[in-house]
Amino acid sequence: MTGVRRVAIVGTGSRARLYTRGLAGRAGYAVAALCDPSPTRMAYHNRLLASAGRSAASAWKPDRFAEMLAKEDITEVVVATVDDLHDQYIVPAVEAGCRVVTEKPMTVDAPKCQAILDATSRTGNPLTVAFNYRYNPVHEQVWRLLHEQAIGEVLSVHFEWLLDVRHGADYFRRWHREKAHSGGLMVHKASHHFDLVNWWLGSSPREVFGYGRLGFYGAAAGRHHGLRREYVRAYDSPEAAEDPFALDISANEGLRELYLLAEADSGYIRDRNVFDGDISIEDDMAVLVRYASGASMSYHLTAYSPWEGYRVMFNGSAGRLELEVTESAWQPLRGGVESPGGAIHGEVAMANAGGATIRLRKLWERPSEVPVAIDHGGHGGGDERMLAALYGPADSRGEPERGSGSAEPGDAARQSASQHDGALALTVGAAANECFLTGQPVLIADLVPGLVADLSGVGRGRGAR
Repeated sequence: MTGVRRVAIVGTGSRARLYTRGLAGRAGYAVAALCDPSPTRMAYHNRLLASAGRSAASAWKPDRFAEMLAKEDITEVVVATVDDLHDQYIVPAVEAGCRVVTEKPMTVDAPKCQAILDATSRTGNPLTVAFNYRYNPVHEQVWRLLHEQAIGEVLSVHFEWLLDVRHGADYFRRWHREKAHSGGLMVHKASHHFDLVNWWLGSSPREVFGYGRLGFYGAAAGRHHGLRREYVRAYDSPEAAEDPFALDISANEGLRELYLLAEADSGYIRDRNVFDGDISIEDDMAVLVRYASGASMSYHLTAYSPWEGYRVMFNGSAGRLELEVTESAWQPLRGGVESPGGAIHGEVAMANAGGATIRLRKLWERPSEVPVAIDHGGHGGGDERMLAALYGPADSRGEPERGSGSAEPGDAARQSASQHDGALALTVGAAANECFLTGQPVLIADLVPGLVADLSGVGRGRGAR
């Protein structure tokens, strides 16, 4: 094939399957190289390519990444590694002139963020951050309503996100439970939400304050609440057999092939006890954010809820807009996993999935419900729309114009997220993490010098400083 874009995928865990399969279905792209510490995981992804009728990709160790870019003539890079390693691949790939798409979060802390911003500024080569929630049609409908001034000027936002005891617990089994690797849920998970609010408001954060604690998971809380069982990992553990918080990694083919069979060459354990002692992230977080526009947001994330979903309320000068999404109304005591990411991480509908409601309350008028279609697969339909925006439609040789950001013709929202969007979402979470330690508010300008100045013309309004 001529004119084919040669892609390297770095990090071949569960999330990377979206890109392996998606690119395999686009004739204009070829997954030419895979880069991961685990040959077992890379072999799994090559089987995905073979099942799509595509040639196998070459397999590379992470310490040969720069050599791989040159020898494989790579033009595109997808970064889907552990979060704290993103910068190690983004920076050299940007410097090599590759088009780079990274999974969220862009990175985990301010110094790594600054390094990425410096690289993109120095080279003039932009980065795309895969904030798939922007491409969810429900979220786009909210964007349209706000930008059509349905409630006038937005003055404040209340955002509550609930992770249930199946999805929420999963962050406490995996590498995400170590803040050095994930930035905690304020960075790994909430960066989605902070980006949505930045995008919805068309503004940027200026100041953050928050409290966070580990109150449900972990050894101490597990003992306090009578939930702890004495085992290190669930696999082959009699003590885990009756624990509703345990994950049977051998019962799902994808989890078994990607993680259980890869333990020998990766050293990674995917099914640890969520009530263990070596957990450094929070499970209950409350945050206040002040924006350049003058708006404020109160945000709360709970990782141990009986139901999963979120509520976002916008208070404006001409009324109020309310979004409520029920991703799972409840979870059974014992439930299987349908795919390596599966219902746990939004790839398919969760058990007992609910719906979405958008309610518009204008001043002096009866409230009305805004018609909305809900798609429970692929992060509310966001994954496939994001792939179309980034790589063009499936079964196509075409490539969308770089930076167009349009998921399909006629989209009102310019959805593609840049390195600056990634930095703004990250810095809210990083600032919250600092607040948890110091008990003091944090200015975004103090975390990443120049970030706020670079965006001084964005969303400026009363109360900005």
